[in-house]
Amino acid sequence: MLSISCIQCKKKNAKLVVDKKPDTYVQDNYTKQEVDIEMRDGIKLHTTIYSPKDTSKEYPILMQRTPYSSRPYGEGKFRDRIGPNIHLMKEGNIIVYQDVRGRWMSEGTYDNMRAYIPNKKSNSDVDESSDTYDTIDWLVKNVENNNGNVGTWGISYPGFYATYSTLDAHPALKAASPQACIGDFYFDDFHHNGAYLLSYFRATALFGTQKDTPSDTAWYKLPDIKTKDQYQFFLDAGPLSNLNKYFNYETLDKKSVEKDDMTDDFFWNELKEHPNYDSVWQSKGIIQHLKNIKPSVATMIVGGWFDAEDLYGPLETYKNIEKYNPENYNTIVFGPWDHGAWARSRGKNIVGNYYFGDSISEFFQQDIETKFFNHFLKGNGDKNSGLPEAYVYDSGKKDWKTYTSWPPENVVKQRMYLSENSKLNIGPPVHQNYIKPIKFVSDIKRPVPYSEDIKTVFTPRKYMTDDQRFAARRPDVLVFETEVLDEDLTLAGDIMANLKVATTGTDADWIVKIIDVHPADAEEQKEGMQDHLKMSNYHLMVRSEVMRGKFRNSFASPEPFVPNKQTEVNIKLQDVYHTIKKGHKLQVQVQSTWFPLIDLNPQTYVDNIFKATEDDFKTQTHTVFTSSSIEFSILK
Repeated sequence: MLSISCIQCKKKNAKLVVDKKPDTYVQDNYTKQEVDIEMRDGIKLHTTIYSPKDTSKEYPILMQRTPYSSRPYGEGKFRDRIGPNIHLMKEGNIIVYQDVRGRWMSEGTYDNMRAYIPNKKSNSDVDESSDTYDTIDWLVKNVENNNGNVGTWGISYPGFYATYSTLDAHPALKAASPQACIGDFYFDDFHHNGAYLLSYFRATALFGTQKDTPSDTAWYKLPDIKTKDQYQFFLDAGPLSNLNKYFNYETLDKKSVEKDDMTDDFFWNELKEHPNYDSVWQSKGIIQHLKNIKPSVATMIVGGWFDAEDLYGPLETYKNIEKYNPENYNTIVFGPWDHGAWARSRGKNIVGNYYFGDSISEFFQQDIETKFFNHFLKGNGDKNSGLPEAYVYDSGKKDWKTYTSWPPENVVKQRMYLSENSKLNIGPPVHQNYIKPIKFVSDIKRPVPYSEDIKTVFTPRKYMTDDQRFAARRPDVLVFETEVLDEDLTLAGDIMANLKVATTGTDADWIVKIIDVHPADAEEQKEGMQDHLKMSNYHLMVRSEVMRGKFRNSFASPEPFVPNKQTEVNIKLQDVYHTIKKGHKLQVQVQSTWFPLIDLNPQTYVDNIFKATEDDFKTQTHTVFTSSSIEFSILK
């Protein structure tokens, strides 16, 4: 119940005071127990167990392992909400939260995406798989009124641990739902195809500071950049090496920090000492280990089409489990959400400026997620769950569809070419003489912003649906678009950009954006839109991706461009399910800076961009040739 009193009413600037009564449902219906469960190597992991007070029946265990704290800690302190959703909470389940090794109240040393150890030979060979196994083993043997069935779930980093639970799984594990799950830090969150996600700079400290003893309060410090204009902050900061001082916590206000010093933050050190996809990153990725998932573990992978943080992870997790474990129950759910929005209850589903519909998250929680866990943890657990292989939301038509596979079987590849006069054509140039160079200047002093908002964000999200008109009107952004469509065009699956490019320098970033251009008479949204925007001619970004040019042939072994030589750069854009409707246009934008979403490429080749100097950064002229094409997955 909310009681709202208006204390200031000035048209659009009214301020509201919300008096929210505390929700005592969990405290009224659950008992809480905090235990330290000993792992096989002697390390104890802090675990919070919520058990239904009704002990007349047995319940399955739903567990989330997290680096973000299992708090609140202490007797008599309860969460307001527990479990994946309110339905699973209210119908009764044993809900467990655990601080992973080295975080919060757990002992041990933290490792950011701890590498999986197959074929463990001794009790000292520990990873997140063994910690999950040991925890489940303790829970089913020691928690009263459990029915012997366990499920795991988690969003983002906890989603990574949910994926991890399926490796060498405990026999009691029957269902796992990795959601927005990290798959590989070189392609999720902190890197995209070799480009460093500068916009995640402040989040680095969340993962990069060790602690000596269990702690119920934060022991890390987030960098304070002392501005609301992150574009200008990073532009003024210059090379990445100038940011080292923000991770030397004891000397932050001093001038004596050397640029190449190892800092107090082990994750920042890891990022800057390993710019390539070397053995460090390869060992931490979990995607390559999804080849032997036990058939007894059902999986449901969940993601959002507009998740700026973890899009690669859930798509690749689903596809690899599907590829290597064809007999397993493995399904995918993708809706019109940003990061983790499906777990929130809100009537209207709005991402950034764009409205997708009502009660979408509630539908997922009640009719998909709850149904999945109940079938495998309380029901007979066979493959006839009543759910489809793929539950996906068409973000253009704004409705759910179900398929027996993802991508759907009736998808065909269609190639469109980047032509002169800003045209996006189905046919290739008819003759070699018609291949034209389209040039633009990439000025390192005026990089293309990823958003027109003036703000500082901890992690960016809304740009995924931002209106791209501001970029289309810059001379350093190339625009190609179809004529107005006379019938619907449904994109269903991945998109491949096959660019033919050249540069006067020896390196460059290449960014491709896929955009749904709305008609001039598009109906206005009633809410959600920033005041300065209109739906008329709205340029909705459907998908985007970057390729750091030096990694075009290998992420492990970068190589420079030969100046002015035509070179092929291929970029895989992650899956979409979006209908460009009749009366709209399909647009492609190509650019070379995307700031400060990604760091600024010097545009001259350097071995390690984290150690580049001011002198390395040069304005260059880039060329895109009209033999370049975009291959779409089209639903027929």
